Amino acid sequence: MAHHHTDNDFNRTGDIPEPQTKAIWKTFGILVALTALEFVFAFFMDAGTARNAIFIILTLFKAFFIVAEFMHLKHETKTLIWSIIIPMALVIWLMVALLSEGSYYFESVTNYFN
Repeated sequence: MAHHHTDNDFNRTGDIPEPQTKAIWKTFGILVALTALEFVFAFFMDAGTARNAIFIILTLFKAFFIVAEFMHLKHETKTLIWSIIIPMALVIWLMVALLSEGSYYFESVTNYFN
């Protein structure tokens, strides 16, 4: 027979977990700091490759932090973390390779017909 849970099964110790407000405020502060840094670069740096690279790097840091904190990935086993990171790195590499090869192909085709 299946065991049916009652309210007494879940609260046997009577302990109430401590709120994690310190961790929440730490996460909030880090994300605000990264966003403020992006705004500083946006307003005080000329547009160009360096600014785009800085934005991409800061966005990757924010994405990593959000996935680690809100999706609880940093609390998982190392094998699961690497099984997510390695395919994502390969997908990013594939996108960069396709963009660079695609632009080369476009230039070669347009030069061939001109």
